[in-house]
Parts: sequence; structure tokens; C-alpha cells
Amino acid sequence: MYIIIAGGGMVGSRLAQKLLDKKHDVVIIDVNKEICDKLYAQTGVIAINGSGTQIEVLRNAGIEKADLLVAASGNDADNLACAILAKSMGVSEILVRVRNPEYENAYKIAGVDTTFRVTDILVDRMMMEIEKPKVHKVTTIGDGQADIFMTAVPKGAKVSGMSIKDIAASAGFPSECTFVAVYNKENEEFNIPRGQQIIKEGDKLFLISRTEHITEAADFLTAVGEG
Repeated sequence: MYIIIAGGGMVGSRLAQKLLDKKHDVVIIDVNKEICDKLYAQTGVIAINGSGTQIEVLRNAGIEKADLLVAASGNDADNLACAILAKSMGVSEILVRVRNPEYENAYKIAGVDTTFRVTDILVDRMMMEIEKPKVHKVTTIGDGQADIFMTAVPKGAKVSGMSIKDIAASAGFPSECTFVAVYNKENEEFNIPRGQQIIKEGDKLFLISRTEHITEAADFLTAVGEG
């Protein structure tokens, strides 16, 4: 994909590095020339000194061929203006970093596909670590309707040796949770689970569920004792 990121701060620069690692074509726009020079020196990313709120700068970044634009600056007004311009110039998908939730409705009116608030992501992650250390949220999907979580099967877990099908049918396992992947560290195997797959100690289990059901699922999967 050809991706433009408007904003080369912490969020934009880290996103750019991950996208480059995945072999995407990435261009960063930032008003600070020193940041542009630093990003180019560190990652080799194309970095354009300018504002994502200016049409000419967006054109120089290749907006006409962009598959996706991420407005990731720390200023909501700039991100909104950038998103509106990108939409008017034919970009099919736009993601925007939001700092002030009062801008949410404006982004919707502008036709922005997805908004994200870094503060909320960080707080959610910290709360997960504090309250449910057995569970780690991987991502949120469906506009916040569900989450994907990961939990590890401890040594001596009751579910060790059980199949996915038997776990899902167990009375103590919430029917609202669905297995989406299993990673076996010992064999370095990552696969989409089938009903007959046997769960082993040390497996990392990825599930999709509403947040209110995941603690119950994690308690069941990490319970230790005789089966």
C-alpha cells in the first residue's frame, strides 16, 4: 500500500517504522525539518517538510496515488483539515488521531473512516495490566463492539490436553467467546484453531469477545488443578 502519514511525532514515526517493516510504501509529512531529516536518516522513509493542511504539500507527497492517509499530528484542527483535503483529493481510506473528543462528530461529517485516541489506548492497556494480568488485549474491532485478547495456558492448567471443541462446550466457558488463533512457542506454530486441536501448556490463545466476558474465559483457561 502507498500510505501518507501527516505528523512525524512519536505516533507517526513509530507507525511509519512498522509499516516500512511490512514493506509498505510510506511518506511522512511534518512541519519540523529537523524531524524530517532525523526520520530519513534513521529509517530511510521519504519525509516531506511541510503541513498536511496544504494542498501542494499533499500533492508533493503523492496524494493522488495514496491508498491510505493517516492524520497523526498533535493538533485536531490540523488533522481535520488534512482529512478533509485528502477526502476531496480522492483518498479512499483515512485514519485520524484524535486528542479532543469534541472533534469526533466533525470527523464523522468529514467522512473519516476511523479515529483513534492514543490516551484511551494507553489507559486501556494499563487498566488491563492492573486488573486482569492474566489477559492482554491485542486490539479492538467493530468500532469498539468487541476485542481480541490473548491469554497463556499455565503449567498444570485444567484445559491442557482438552480440545478446542470440548473447551467451547464446557459449562464454565462463556459461549460469547470464540477462539481465533493459537500460538505454540515450543514449535513456533501459529495457526487458526480447528475444533479437534488439542491445547497444551504454554500455548498462547487468542480469543474474540466482548470485554465483559473475557475475564470469565481467562479464569477458565488459566485454572490450575486436576481436570
